[in-house]
Amino acid sequence: MASWNSIPLEITYETFGWIAFFSWSISFYPQIILNFRRKSVVGLNFDFVMLNLTKHSSYLIYNASLYFSSAIQKQYFDKYGYGEMIPVAANDVAFSMHAVLLTAITLLQIAIYDRGNQKVSKIAIAIVCAVWLVAAVCFFIALPSHSWLWLISIFNSIQVFMTVIKYIPQAVMNFMRKSTDGFSIGNILLDFLGGIANYAQMAVQSIDQNSWVNFYGNIGKTLLSLVSVFFDLLFMFQHYILYPAKKAHISPKPNEEGAEPLVKSADDPSSENV
Repeated sequence: MASWNSIPLEITYETFGWIAFFSWSISFYPQIILNFRRKSVVGLNFDFVMLNLTKHSSYLIYNASLYFSSAIQKQYFDKYGYGEMIPVAANDVAFSMHAVLLTAITLLQIAIYDRGNQKVSKIAIAIVCAVWLVAAVCFFIALPSHSWLWLISIFNSIQVFMTVIKYIPQAVMNFMRKSTDGFSIGNILLDFLGGIANYAQMAVQSIDQNSWVNFYGNIGKTLLSLVSVFFDLLFMFQHYILYPAKKAHISPKPNEEGAEPLVKSADDPSSENV
């Protein structure tokens, strides 16, 4: 395994990594606090949260496996060379664990707070089920030959795929409502900072090693930063430019008729995706 050639660059690498960790980790709290204060999750897209949980769970499996497993690290070095460095840092593992926990808490808030007429779409449920079915099939394919690096690369691909699609329901919902009320912009600003710091961390490692292997050796981390930054810019444009003063009316109390079911019924003509 390669070592650092420059102490200042190593320190810079660690600094960017923990900036990304704290930015991404803290980014979950504004939404959770907003939900708690309003006792409502109206304006937060449930598909976004559900897809996000699958995304972070997949990323945790990838990060923890590559960081802790010596067998998988050996397979990585066999593929990319023993002169390379493992592209997963301690902050990546810590972030993934924290992200899974906080996303689960957000889902709990969706279950107990006022939801208005919002529901989880059956499309999102189908996507999540299909993704975990594919992961299970890949596990049994990898089991006989112990192709663990290939298997965790599947989980890395899953997290990239989920990162790409998870933002779309929230962006469409903001567009349909012509408002970002109920969706925390603080979450987006911190997520944007985390994405920039994450990409900078990888660049510093590449400069020190005079190699760009870590970018395609951990393509999931690279795409995670780029996709996150793209959608963060879109959400900032929606919040500050398109809908700066247009606020949807949010009822502070649950509807008198009771909370709506979390999953839409195909027989309910009044339930529509937003």
